[in-house]
Amino acid sequence: METIPPEIRTVDVTRYVTPLREGGSLPAIVEADDDFLYVIKFRGAGQGVKALIAELVAGELARALGFRVPEIVFANLDEAFGRTEPDEEIQDLLRFSEGLNLGLHYLSGAITFDALVNSVDAALASKIVWLDCLITNVDRTPRNTNMLMWHKELWLIDHGAAFYFHHSWNNIEEQGKKPFPQVKDHVLLPKASELEAADAEAKKILTPERVEAIVSLIPDDWLLKDAPFETFQEHRQAYLNFLLTRLAHSETFVKEAQHARKALI
Repeated sequence: METIPPEIRTVDVTRYVTPLREGGSLPAIVEADDDFLYVIKFRGAGQGVKALIAELVAGELARALGFRVPEIVFANLDEAFGRTEPDEEIQDLLRFSEGLNLGLHYLSGAITFDALVNSVDAALASKIVWLDCLITNVDRTPRNTNMLMWHKELWLIDHGAAFYFHHSWNNIEEQGKKPFPQVKDHVLLPKASELEAADAEAKKILTPERVEAIVSLIPDDWLLKDAPFETFQEHRQAYLNFLLTRLAHSETFVKEAQHARKALI
């Protein structure tokens, strides 16, 4: 059966509302032509389009697995947009980000997940840990959980640090087969006692066709930036190959997570 790619809307940014000075990516809250607010990740920020690719692919994989993830949109920034911005740093960021950026629907009133206050059951914790092992997401720690509570429900955000292999592109196939030692720092690892069940369930959902449909969402304009490929197709295929290899060898990162968890409890 043919898998239809998830639909990603494109909006035009109309107003820069406020910066979110967290980390090195300098995201911001903006308003778009559909009158909604978005947290926008700029292509002109530190890690450039690679962070946007990670955010897009990881976020849609999470959504496919049933997690709550803010709607992801492509956010177009007109070349004239930043000319009236008085802050020179922000003006430079906007100028270098002309074209297609990435936005996430702003969850007004959401609060940061706190493992000491908010409870997560073993099944959900295991699924989130499994996802982060799949996408090699190093940024779900007690210090920075990148999860929000909104209307008493858990939402996953900010996956720009995932797929760290694409910052060097060394030994892609071997990278896909490796465990994920950074899982020892995962905020939900102590509660992730059902990793094997999470593995079995997720692999039924993330078929090759579904993963390919998600990877196909990456705009050509975001590819071939500091990457050793001759065509957009080869570059996009490298992401797909990494994910399919990782899924085929998921027992490696599941065992690593189980061992890390035993060391904690």
